[in-house]
Amino acid sequence: MHLPLAQSYATLGPQFFRAQPAEPVAAPELLLLNEALARSLTLDPEALKSPEGLALLSGNEAPAQHSPIAQAYAGHQFGGWSPQLGDGRALLLGDITTPEGTFDLQLKGSGRTPFSRNGDGRAWLGPVLREYIVSEAMQALGVPTTRALAAVATGERVQRERAYPGAILTRVAASHIRVGTFQYFAARADTQALEALTAFALKRHYPKAEGPMGLLSAVVAAQARLIAHWMSLGFIHGVMNTDNMAISGQTIDYGPCAFIDAYHPQTVYSSIDRMGRYAYDQQAQIGGWNLAQLASALLPIMGGEEAIPEATERVNAFREIYQAEYLARFAAKLGLSKPGAEDLPLITELLEIMATEQADFTNTFRALTEGHNPLPDSLAFAAWHGRWQARAPSLDLMKQANPALIPRNHRIEQAIQAAVAGDLAPTTRLIQALATPFDPPEGTEDLRLPPLPEEEVQATFCGT
Repeated sequence: MHLPLAQSYATLGPQFFRAQPAEPVAAPELLLLNEALARSLTLDPEALKSPEGLALLSGNEAPAQHSPIAQAYAGHQFGGWSPQLGDGRALLLGDITTPEGTFDLQLKGSGRTPFSRNGDGRAWLGPVLREYIVSEAMQALGVPTTRALAAVATGERVQRERAYPGAILTRVAASHIRVGTFQYFAARADTQALEALTAFALKRHYPKAEGPMGLLSAVVAAQARLIAHWMSLGFIHGVMNTDNMAISGQTIDYGPCAFIDAYHPQTVYSSIDRMGRYAYDQQAQIGGWNLAQLASALLPIMGGEEAIPEATERVNAFREIYQAEYLARFAAKLGLSKPGAEDLPLITELLEIMATEQADFTNTFRALTEGHNPLPDSLAFAAWHGRWQARAPSLDLMKQANPALIPRNHRIEQAIQAAVAGDLAPTTRLIQALATPFDPPEGTEDLRLPPLPEEEVQATFCGT
């Protein structure tokens, strides 16, 4: 199948990637196709459903123009330095330019690459469906995110703690350049590569910014806005390693991610994050830490030690931008149209009450939006509610900031279990309902409910 794909990233030089085809799969079957996204990419959904399209989406056939590539990068994983990571189970098919911009198309779960280390390069159905569901929900919620174009069953089994059905996700991103991409070349003292990568990133993402300092400031601002948006929705990324932070400011790499049910600021969902490094209330701090690593990687092309004071100042701007964005987003959730610093205690007090009462994060804010009392037995909430009402909140503003539906972890797990058994209906129902989270379709009331004790999912797993 011919796609209008370029391989722009490959023009940076051979040290940036390894070219190779995907590993063929036995019996590919198209499970999900995001037709609206396909059309926005100027692709024909019917052609993608054809045998030729399926061959491309499964990795059984490479694009006609060029070989897919695995991108090189490094990163700090849970704070520990790994000098070489790279795409161990993903291949970049190429990029496509549309009136809305340029986007990468990548296969995830397409087999081993030179960066796979001890991994098999495959993905099983569960993580593929999780990323499809959550990334598309994030798009509907207005959060910058990578997106899912297609999910394909491979007809093969993938061995994890047991054998699961294999699958491949086709992911769409503004790019797959990460903080860890810059760290990879900084660790090798390859200033030419750093300069080329910086120029490429500026052209693709921030054409109005200038030079490495301009890039740093642009990424700092984008990440501050992104993480504040996560926080306002109760979203936990779960594995904010530097190789999982995209320069574009999009949410990338949906592994042990989840939306909070009963609110607690130290909530963790990753099965391996035993120290709470990536807990909900640590995300802004980790974002700033990751950006400091980006600044360090860029120092060799910013003037070395002499550039440290200015680079530090630009990284430190993260805190101010984040706090302003955090205030604006939570103020909107409370209908405060002209928020000021004096409103922050009102926001903080509500969150503290919610933590004490173990209130559901999403449903508490939605109940306020719909004029209901989410905590009728709480005297502290009653006192808070009076002070909030005195601010004359705007319900119209709240309706735009407080979704009724989020991709709840237990619903995702139920959908995955059904899909493993051959039933995709719960998955497609979730995807359709989550497409309009602020104005939910009739008949989706059950999807708004928090989990029963026996339905709770305590942890999700990194990787695929």
